Amino acid sequence: DALQTDAPINPGNSGGPLVDSQAHVIGINSAIRAADSGGGPESGGQSGSIGLGFAIPINQGKRVAEELISTGKATHPVIGVTLDMKYTGDGAKVGTKDADGGPAVAKDGPADKAGIKSGDVITQVEGQRVHSGEELIVKIRAHRPGDDLDLKLTRGGEERTVTLKLGSASGT
Repeated sequence: DALQTDAPINPGNSGGPLVDSQAHVIGINSAIRAADSGGGPESGGQSGSIGLGFAIPINQGKRVAEELISTGKATHPVIGVTLDMKYTGDGAKVGTKDADGGPAVAKDGPADKAGIKSGDVITQVEGQRVHSGEELIVKIRAHRPGDDLDLKLTRGGEERTVTLKLGSASGT
C-alpha cells in the first residue's frame, strides 16, 4: 500500500527518495494532498502541500526497476478510467471524456465490468479514504495487475461498493 508521510513533498521533489531516520530509502515520493485555495486568482488564496504526502513503497519501486531492466518496460495496474484531475472535491472523480475525446471509462475494462460510470466519485480503496485523483493512482499502483479491489464510490448522492480486477498497462 502507499506510505503516508508528513515530510514536505512539493512538485519539484516528487519522485525523490523517502528516507527513515537512519537514512534507509523506504519509498519514492509520488503525491501530495494539496490545499484548495478556496477562490480564484483574485482572492489571494494559496494552494500547495498541506503536509500530507504519499510515497510508493520501495519494494514496489524495486519490482518496477527489475521489470524495466529485464524486459525494457514496466506493467502498472489500472482500473480503466480517465480521472478528472481538476476535480476539487473529496475523492477521485471519473471524468467525462479521455484525452482523445472518447469515453472516460474504457469499454470492457475493469471499471466498465464493475459498473463504474463517468461522474462517479471514488472515495475509498480497500476501506482506505481517497481524497484526490493522485491519491487514487498511488493506492492502485500499490497493487499488481490481476488483484481484486473493493472500491467505494458515490453516484448521484448514493454510496455503493464495487469489486473489480485490476487490468494492466505497460510503459517504456
